[in-house]
Amino acid sequence: MSEKDRNEIVLSDAAAERVRRFVEGTKGAIGMRLGVKKTGCSGMAYVVDLARDVGNGDSVFESNGVKVIVDEKSWPYVKGTRIDFTSDGLNESFYYDNPNVKALCGCGESFGI
Repeated sequence: MSEKDRNEIVLSDAAAERVRRFVEGTKGAIGMRLGVKKTGCSGMAYVVDLARDVGNGDSVFESNGVKVIVDEKSWPYVKGTRIDFTSDGLNESFYYDNPNVKALCGCGESFGI
């Protein structure tokens, strides 16, 4: 991982294409909002939504032509995360390679820092 990638959010080609389709199909959407919330057995879970604006304190990145917006409270938990997207039959998921994660729960829904 390059020094630049350690300080950004990076989308794989597949993840960028998935987000791009939603952004283009949703009026007012400008990109992907990535955040975290407290939950699960390991403490934190990712929250992904379409972004409609950039707030004060938000960090904005561009990866594979897609804007990724992270609020300042979530930034320390997701800094340097690489996001991929896979589709296997009816199962579709984003996968997170987060260098900050120290523990994962057994179900894969939450992580600990």
